[in-house]
Amino acid sequence: MSTGSGVVSTIVKKWREHPPSSYCLKVDNFKQLEKFTTSSDDKYQSRLFSAGGYNWKLIVYPKGNKKDNGKGFISMYVEIDSKSLKSEQQCEVFAELIFFVYNKKENKYFTVQDVEVKRFNALKTVWGLRQVLPFDSFNNPVNGYVFEEDQCEFGVDVVVPSPLTNWEILSFNEKLQKPKFSWTVKKFSQLKEHEYTSKKFSVGERNWVLKLYPKGNSREDDKWLSVFLHSADSDAPKADEKIFVQAKLRVLDPHGSNHKAYQSIFFSFFY
Repeated sequence: MSTGSGVVSTIVKKWREHPPSSYCLKVDNFKQLEKFTTSSDDKYQSRLFSAGGYNWKLIVYPKGNKKDNGKGFISMYVEIDSKSLKSEQQCEVFAELIFFVYNKKENKYFTVQDVEVKRFNALKTVWGLRQVLPFDSFNNPVNGYVFEEDQCEFGVDVVVPSPLTNWEILSFNEKLQKPKFSWTVKKFSQLKEHEYTSKKFSVGERNWVLKLYPKGNSREDDKWLSVFLHSADSDAPKADEKIFVQAKLRVLDPHGSNHKAYQSIFFSFFY
């Protein structure tokens, strides 16, 4: 990852008390592991383990993956089982990887993570980190990674995000068919009720009504005419649904051009 001022690392290192939840590899004799890997391409591959509905292997290079510029470090990788990919229609899996090295001295796990989600597919079945810890620091018993007669512990968390199931669509439609609605109220001076409701009208694929309060909608003040836009009850929003509406309310003067109009306002209808 890069910015205008230079390269920004995506590697995060920190201590954690909780052990790995996907897989753990406990080694009784690290020196024997080193000798074993000299005849197996410098790496040890764990048995298969399951995480996120797929099968994986943890791969550890005790003295580093020389082919990946990891010489002189502990290198750790994760490989997805090819059979897991063949059984999937999309043939690719996204996963977050966190690598663990236990430290007996701190009684915690040193964790290293590349925060970028990795894409596993038939062309790229292995992802990991070539430089988890310097070998000399790891192999020095004083530092606590190797303890109790050459024991050590590695681990990994493989987090496969769940498929997207929740979303919302935010859209604005400024070109509406028949965006205007007129309501003629006859014999206004003879109105006795506190509230009147217009017939239902449709704009923007939703139903609406106007509500008129001849003496205002506040009991404390009967000197104003009040008009409100409402979502029609039969077309109420769904649970937690929001509807943003830009409306202009006008009271027309039937004898001239002294109309009363209010600046367009955004209304939010939600339940």
